[in-house]
Amino acid sequence: MSTKGQLLSYLKENRGTWTSGESLSTKMAISRSAVWKHIKALRIDGYFIESSPKKGYLFQKASELLLAGEIRDGLQTRSLGQQKIAYYRETDSTNLRAKELAEHGAPEGTIVIAEKQTSGRGRRGRIWFSPAEKGIYASLILRPSLPPNETPKIVLLTSVAAADALSTQTHLDVMIKWPNDILVKGKKIAGILIDIGTEMDAVNYIIVGLGLNVNVPYHSLPEAIRNDATSVLIETGKQTLRKDIVQEYLQCCETYYEWFNKGRFKEILERWKKYANIMGQRIRVDLAGKTHTGYVSHIDPDGILVITDSTGRTHRIFSGDMTVMNEMNRGGSFT
Repeated sequence: MSTKGQLLSYLKENRGTWTSGESLSTKMAISRSAVWKHIKALRIDGYFIESSPKKGYLFQKASELLLAGEIRDGLQTRSLGQQKIAYYRETDSTNLRAKELAEHGAPEGTIVIAEKQTSGRGRRGRIWFSPAEKGIYASLILRPSLPPNETPKIVLLTSVAAADALSTQTHLDVMIKWPNDILVKGKKIAGILIDIGTEMDAVNYIIVGLGLNVNVPYHSLPEAIRNDATSVLIETGKQTLRKDIVQEYLQCCETYYEWFNKGRFKEILERWKKYANIMGQRIRVDLAGKTHTGYVSHIDPDGILVITDSTGRTHRIFSGDMTVMNEMNRGGSFT
C-alpha cells in the first residue's frame, strides 16, 4: 500500500476523532511536512479532511470519485474488482484501455474505470455521452472458457447483472431492451458494449463495458438524445453514490458468472426474459443492410434471439437494433 493509502487508512480508522500530525508522523515514520503533503493530495482526490494546528486532522467524508480504494472498501466479491483497478480521471474509452491490458495478460477481474470518456463508444460505433463525474464508465476483463459463438451468453449475463444492480440500488422499474440496453420508462439509462479477443477457436478474453447515466441532469443531456435517454438523477430526483452501484454491479456480475461457469445459464436466461418481456411480441430488427420483422419465438440455448416472420421462416439474430411493434402474437407457445 502506498504512503498516501496508509495515511487514508489510519484516518478512516479514526473517523470522527482528531488525530495529531505528530502521531501520524511517528506511526508512519515520515515527517510532519510529508503528512501534510499527503493530506493535500487526498483533498485533491475529493476527501474531506479538516485540519487544525492544535488538534491535527479529522476525517469527515470519503471521496465520491470512483477511486480504486473506495470501490474495494466494502466490496464483497471474491475476484471481480479484487484484481487491478486502473483508474483514470479522463480517457478516450475504458474498453480500449481494458483491451490493451487484456492483450498484455491482465488477469480476469481487472477493471478499468474513468470519470470521463472523450470517445466513449456505444453499439454500432455510436458515441456514448460521458460527462465527468456524472456516470459510470467501467470495463471489466473476463476470461471465460467458451467458443466465440457462445459469447452472446455473456451479453445477456452482464445485462441482467446491470439491471439487478440498478434496481437494487435505486428501486427503479428497470427493463432490458435486447440485447444489452437498460431502460427506465422506455428511455435508455445504461448500455453494455462487448469486445472479444479470440485465439484459434476459443475466446481469449471478453471486455464488458458498462456506461450508466447516474447523476446527469436533464439539461446536460445533448438535445439529440433528450427524448430517448435518462439518468438516475432524472428519474429519482436524488444524487446517488456511484460507488454503491459499481459495487452492486460487480457483486451481481460475479454471482451470475459463477452460475454460468456451473452450467446454470438457463436460470440467468429466465431472469433476462423477465426483464426483457418480449417473448411473443412482434419486433423489427435492423441489421447492417437488412431488416427482419417477426414474432419472438424464443431465446436459444446460446443466447441468440429467434424470430418467426410472416412466412413461418425463423431467423437467428445475433445483434441489431430492435423495435417492438406493439402487437402481440395471438397464438403459439414460447419458451
